[in-house]
Amino acid sequence: MICRLTGLVGGIDEAGRGPLAGPVVSACVIWERAPEDKNGVTDSKLLTQKERVGLFSWIMDNALSVGIGMASREEIDEMNILKASLLSMERALLATGMEPDVVLVDGNRGLRNYPNARPVVRGDRRCFFMASASIVAKVIRDRAMDAYHRIYPNYNFKQNKGYPTREHKAAIREFGITPIHRVTFKGVREYCAG
Repeated sequence: MICRLTGLVGGIDEAGRGPLAGPVVSACVIWERAPEDKNGVTDSKLLTQKERVGLFSWIMDNALSVGIGMASREEIDEMNILKASLLSMERALLATGMEPDVVLVDGNRGLRNYPNARPVVRGDRRCFFMASASIVAKVIRDRAMDAYHRIYPNYNFKQNKGYPTREHKAAIREFGITPIHRVTFKGVREYCAG
């Protein structure tokens, strides 16, 4: 992995840009340095749920600070998913209560209000700092969708996490949409009244 940096380094990544329902969640994880034993930390999409949960606990125990930021379904529909994702990233950085020397942001955009934020394309696969944020964001968002599953069991959010699976799309056709569905997204907007 790249990213052999010194000083306080924050890694930022998001989870939940593609789903039809739920918030987008970002995490900022700040480290004094990358630990010698990175404990298998990599892009959350390459890990099983059990591996992610175990690494989430390890990151929470070992990172200097962790901040979580979210953008709601309403904000996603109001401003678009890209702007909402960047907003959730800024909120995650603010939630750490720290000002790292450098902030590495997974993707091709930095953060407008933070000149020390550097974008790194596919950073969650290439860099420990962003990979750790990827894991935290994914676990937090999955937990949120598990909670929504208890409120809206017909949609099986516990399994699909709001992504446009065949089962989820069939549930939208049968039961309509919930307050957490993103009404500007294809696959949802067709079922909105009016």
